[in-house]
Amino acid sequence: MDIVIDTSALLAVILDEPERDRIVQLTAGNTLIGPGAIPWEVGNAFSAMLKQKRLTIDEVHAGFAIYESIPVQFVEPDFSHALSLADQTGMYAYDAYFLDCAIRHNAPLLTLDRVLKTAANKLDVAAWEI
Repeated sequence: MDIVIDTSALLAVILDEPERDRIVQLTAGNTLIGPGAIPWEVGNAFSAMLKQKRLTIDEVHAGFAIYESIPVQFVEPDFSHALSLADQTGMYAYDAYFLDCAIRHNAPLLTLDRVLKTAANKLDVAAWEI
């Protein structure tokens, strides 16, 4: 089964957050998919953690190596549809790409982002509880 995984869920796994084991359990044996913007979002999150002194550069390099070991298949968003979803939900396009991916691939969305989960529920997109 395809599962759309967002950046928040990936970071929870990479950073060994409390949700990690549940995410690994839910995704085991399934295909992870998501928009091609994920690497940039992960990089941006790591740069923010560096700036906030939450991680060292060595920890960031180790974290990015973990990220690169996670098999995620990138799918091209339907930008017109995603922008319509962004307008409809009041979200940024980057979040709408995940919604578009879930809708077009009829796949559940795995996210820790409550705002994104709420938007998914309003659109009748399955969003898994973590």
